[in-house]
Amino acid sequence: MAIEGAPAGLIDDYAVRGSGFHGKIGIVFVHGFTGSPSSMRPWAEFFGARGYTVRVPKLPGHGTKWQDLNKVSWQEWPARVVEELNELHKVCETVFLFGLSMGGATSLYVAAHHAELIDGIVLVNPMAHIPGITIKFAPILARLRSHLPSVGNDIKRPNVSEYGYDALPTKGVLQLNKLLKSARSTLGLINKPMLLFHSVEDHTLPVSNTEIVMAEIGSDKKQRIELVNSYHVATLDYDAEVIFENSLIFVQDISKVR
Repeated sequence: MAIEGAPAGLIDDYAVRGSGFHGKIGIVFVHGFTGSPSSMRPWAEFFGARGYTVRVPKLPGHGTKWQDLNKVSWQEWPARVVEELNELHKVCETVFLFGLSMGGATSLYVAAHHAELIDGIVLVNPMAHIPGITIKFAPILARLRSHLPSVGNDIKRPNVSEYGYDALPTKGVLQLNKLLKSARSTLGLINKPMLLFHSVEDHTLPVSNTEIVMAEIGSDKKQRIELVNSYHVATLDYDAEVIFENSLIFVQDISKVR
């Protein structure tokens, strides 16, 4: 699942300027921890092909080498997303945030602190916490070891890769946990419509993450759709079309309301 061997440009920033009515509707797609824009690229291309304006940023510390993820602070991730939202607002009237896993947590943090920049949120297997006692010892572990075995590329479809790191950077995990705590503490401030997709069989995150988001988010309009034939990186899995088509309906409905 390493980034080596990724097709040219697949793990880099991706952006398409839309056209017509749909071109005034923009979406920022936010990938997960140790992942890359490749996990969001098909989803973005789906909307881009329909005339929407899309942007898929490569988050700081990602898409280079895993050691770089031990050198970033968690605030850099939402800051990058805000930059992308501001770029969209130069040409778009309605803007959405789509996030996968940690990208979901980042999107929720941004939605709570920059509500004026978005009109709706779509999440796929979002992170909300790291359960268990192990995370409490993460600061000690980070001093002893630079990385652990990767937990990425949880995809049911054979021969499919998200082209992420083949290691789990321990200092990066500390920053991830800080992001999750900050994002969860402000879930109640979010009042934007939300659509959430949850994989029934997810080997990376327990269902408690989805349950936390659904229970604690302040949004009046929130919907959860179960994915029965995908693992964690569902945007590249068998249920991808379910995600794409239902998120399109969500965007169309919100865009009409505005």
